[in-house]
Parts: sequence; structure tokens; C-alpha cells
Amino acid sequence: MDTLTRRLTRAAVWSADGVRVCDVELPTPGPGELLVRVDLATVCGSDLHTVSGRRPAPSPSILGHEAVGRVVAAGPGADQEVGGRIVWSVTAACGRCARCKRGFTAKCEQVRKVGHEAFTGDWPLSGGYAEHILLPAGVTTVTVPQPVPDAVAAPAGCATATVMAVLEAAGDLAGRRVLICGAGMLGVTAVGACAERGAHVLISDPHPERCDLAVGFGARPDTGGPVDIALDFSGSATAVAAALSRIDLGGTLVLAGSVTPGSTVAFDPEAVVRGWLTITGVHNYEPRHLVHAVEFLSRTYDTLPWHGAVAAPVGLDAIDTVLAPPPRGVLRASINP
Repeated sequence: MDTLTRRLTRAAVWSADGVRVCDVELPTPGPGELLVRVDLATVCGSDLHTVSGRRPAPSPSILGHEAVGRVVAAGPGADQEVGGRIVWSVTAACGRCARCKRGFTAKCEQVRKVGHEAFTGDWPLSGGYAEHILLPAGVTTVTVPQPVPDAVAAPAGCATATVMAVLEAAGDLAGRRVLICGAGMLGVTAVGACAERGAHVLISDPHPERCDLAVGFGARPDTGGPVDIALDFSGSATAVAAALSRIDLGGTLVLAGSVTPGSTVAFDPEAVVRGWLTITGVHNYEPRHLVHAVEFLSRTYDTLPWHGAVAAPVGLDAIDTVLAPPPRGVLRASINP
């Protein structure tokens, strides 16, 4: 019997004791809400940090914030119709607070986050590791063209959109020398996006398999020397310090990988002043960046080697097998609920 008829759905509920797959009541969407059947979810590194204890999170909860799916029910005033194939943002914003009005909706004073909410709260079906997810008002959704494969579309809601925000912060890339530190999903995506914009891209990562994948997206292995722009997705203080030391006159360093506590980085203020350097950070993204992410993936789904980035999916009952770092050379595990 179909899950909508049974009014139940299946979800992987994570807690400190592990993950259990169980039946969850299927909600009726309220005003502005969408009920989505999840077609594919990819496993972001932040979820691996949660499971390993490196990142605090509500427990129990349904993890998973990178996914693609189809709308099966829509509440009054929702911005998508039943049947639409969509991706969605990590954050749900109020749209009214001072931060939202300043354009920082990802840092909304009342922000709630997909895949980061307590299962025992008022939004239990909040993560992508489930057959269905409820998207509240305030979550940005973007329609995905049919030709874009699920494995290409799913990371849009975190990795790809974050990269779009990072590139916006970096400024004009055409003809610029760009160093990308970290060849995970974000770094490799950034390689493809920077190369598409006419940059000369260098990749730095301690894992040769990841560097090889980045080369396929348009990078050259880093051989040192000055650069105009450096983008750090590694979160390594050593990598950040090394990148900063290579920024040429008027250059920019954008930090996006430093999302867990780590070592501090010393810098010479005089060098920043005399070099007209810009150092900035990006965490999450704004609705426009999710739109740009889907546009980028729609242009490149059949021209860049995305097939090598995401592993073949496992079923929900096998989720334990993918809540660990994927094999080298693969950037994302995936789940087909």
C-alpha cells in the first residue's frame, strides 16, 4: 500500500546510540508547506561530523540536507505545485528579522535548518534520510530540469549553492589565477565553476585521487607561486596560512571550510594593508545562490564528470554503511529512500 494511503513514511532516525529506520506519521502540509517524496539524498561531510561526534546536533533527529525529490502535497500558498521536481535550501528563514532584511537570511534570528532539527520537536520529518520530508514556509525551493540526473542535482542544496556564494564573494574570475584548497565536493564543484568562468585554476589537496578528479573538472595540480584569488574548502589552518601568503596585490582569500573549531591563523596586518588584500568568509548561502546552483548544474550535467563524484545509492535500510567517509576518489555517498 502506498505510504500516502497509509499516512506513514519511513525515516532513518539518528541518535547517539546509532540509526534506526522506523515508521513516522506523514503530515498534512500547512500554509506555505510542501511534502516531498525524496528521490535521492547525498551524504554531506557535516553529517559525518555529527555521527562521529565532531559536530553537536539535536538527538534524536533525521539527518540529511542534500536531496532532490518530487512534491506530493502542497499547503495553501506554497510556491511549488504537486509533481514538481525540486531541490531545497538548508535554511528556513522568517524573512522579517533584522538579519533577513539585511540579506543574511541564512543567519536568520529564528533560523531552522533542514536535517538539523530534533525529531521530538514540532518538525520531526525535517531531514532527507527519509522517504518523505516536510519543507516549511521559509525554505527556498528551485525546480530541477528533468535531464539533470538525481546524483548531480542532490548536492545543489548544500555543496553547489555554497560554492556559488563563495564565487560571488571572490568577485570577477575571468583570467584570474585561482587556488582552490581542498578537493572535496565543494572544492571540485568550485573548480568546474571557476573554469567555466574563465579562471586559471590550481588545486591543492593531500589526496592524489581527489586531485585527479579535480583535474577532470578543469584544474591543474598546484605548483606554487602567486595567485589572485584563493578559496579554502579544507578548513585546515595550515592550508589557510599557506594560501594567504600567496595572495598577490589586490587579491582575495575566501574561507568556507572552517566550520568546526580549529587552530588560529596568524597574519601580518601590514601585508594586508600594503597588499590591498581582502579576507572574507562564507557560511551557507542566500536563495539566489541556490538558483545559480541549479543553473550551473543544468549547464554542466553532461559536460563535466559528475558521474565520478557520487557513489551509487544504497537503500534506507543500509544507511549505516554510508555514514562514514566514502572511499577515496568518491566525494559523496548517496541514499535512495
